[in-house]
Amino acid sequence: MAATTVKFRDSVAQFERLTAEVTARRYAPVYLLMGEEDYFIDTLCEQLATTILGEAERAFNQITVYGKDSDAGQVINLCRQMPMMGSWQVVILREAQQVRGVDKLALYTKQPSPTTILVICHKEKNVDKRSAFYKSCTAQGQVLESVRPRDYEIASWLRNFVGSKGFEIDAKALSMITEHLGTSIAKIANELEKLAVSLPEGTRCITDADIETHIGISKDFNNFELCKAVATRDMARALMIADHFARNPKEYPLLVTVSMLFSQFKEFFIINYLRWQSRRRNTPFPSDQELMRTLRKNNSFILQEIKQNSQTWDNRKVFSILGLLREYDAKSKGIGSGGASDGELLRELLLKIFYT
Repeated sequence: MAATTVKFRDSVAQFERLTAEVTARRYAPVYLLMGEEDYFIDTLCEQLATTILGEAERAFNQITVYGKDSDAGQVINLCRQMPMMGSWQVVILREAQQVRGVDKLALYTKQPSPTTILVICHKEKNVDKRSAFYKSCTAQGQVLESVRPRDYEIASWLRNFVGSKGFEIDAKALSMITEHLGTSIAKIANELEKLAVSLPEGTRCITDADIETHIGISKDFNNFELCKAVATRDMARALMIADHFARNPKEYPLLVTVSMLFSQFKEFFIINYLRWQSRRRNTPFPSDQELMRTLRKNNSFILQEIKQNSQTWDNRKVFSILGLLREYDAKSKGIGSGGASDGELLRELLLKIFYT
C-alpha cells in the first residue's frame, strides 16, 4: 500500500497538536522530527529542550549530541542510562541525517527506556519510511514530517501565525513579506518575532508602513505595487517601479516579478472565462466563496480587486500576455535574453504588455 503524501497543512496540524501535548506535559518516549522545513523541527525541539526538565535538572539529565560526531551505538548507550536525581533524562540528537548507521537506532526505538525521552532532529530529508527505524518511531513515539509550503500556502499560514501573536496583518503588508522572504517559514517567523517587539504598544494591525520601517522593505517599490500598476493600466507608475528594480537587481530578481505578474493574469483569465461561461450558459456567476476557493484566496477585498481589474483586460489580450510572460520567464533564466539585464528585460516586457 502506498504511503500517504504529507502536505504542508498536515505538517502544520501535526506541529500544533504536538506543541499542545508538550505544553500539557504529555510526553512520548521518542520524537522523530524530520523533513525539509527547519522551522517546525527547530521550534518543537526547542520547546522540548526547555520544558521537560527544570533548569537545574538539565545540567545532569539533558544531553545534546550531533550527528557528525556520533554513531547509533553511542546514542543508544546514552539513552539506556538512568537519570540522576530525577524522573527523566532527555537525549537530543541534532543533525541526525549525518549519523553513521542512523537506521540502527531501531535497536533502541523498538523498545525505548521509560525514563528517557529521545528527540531526533533529522533535517533536509525524511528517513526511509520502509525502515524498521521509522516504523518503530511511529509505533512507540511521535513523528513530525515537516514539509515546505508552496507559494500559495504561505499567506494563510502567515495570517494564522500573526494571529497567534495577537496581531492582524493587512493584505499589502502580507504580500510584501511573502514576496521578499519567499517560502522560508523560519526566515518569516524570525522577522515577525523581531517586528512584534518593535511595534508601539497597543498596535493591533501590522501595515505596509510597519514592514517598511522595521523590516526594511519598501512599501512603494515592490512587486505588489508593480502588479497593481499593471492591473490598473498605470504605465507611468509601472515603469517608475521598474526603474527602481533595475537599480536594485539583487532585491528584485526578474524571475520573481514575472512569476507574480503571471499569477495575476492567470487569475484575470479564470475570472473572465467564468464570466463568459455564465453568460453563454445563462447560469449564475460563481459566488465569492466559490471564487476564493478556485483562486485560493482568503481575503474578500483582494478578490473584489481581481474581479474589478479583470473587466478591463479582454481574455484574448490576457492569453497573449500569458504567452509573453512565459517567454520572459525563460529570458529571466538566461534563455534567449541576448545578454540584456533584468532591468532592460522588465521594461521591455511592460511596454509589450501595455501595448498588446
